[in-house]
Amino acid sequence: MYEEKNFSTGSLVLSFIVGGIVGAGIALLTAPQSGRETREKIGEFAGDAKDKIISMGQSAKLKIADTLSRGREYLEEKKPAIQGAVEAGKKAMEEEKARLHSRA
Repeated sequence: MYEEKNFSTGSLVLSFIVGGIVGAGIALLTAPQSGRETREKIGEFAGDAKDKIISMGQSAKLKIADTLSRGREYLEEKKPAIQGAVEAGKKAMEEEKARLHSRA
């Protein structure tokens, strides 16, 4: 459903995570507490956010590597068929050229 509208599941999940992080940050800043407590919570929050972002980046990196690997495998698998089609096209073009020159 989302992919039909150019949204992937990953981007949807990432949007919710980022929204949650922003919401938590706003909640920390508006909560009634001392400045010291607020700074400590912001520090903890920033550390947690950093860890989540690093984890998401590593996960994305693994998914991209896997997708590239599968793409290379698919290309290698289809390479003979593609080469055959190109050669058949070249041959047909040469035959058509010869046919047209013989008519002229």
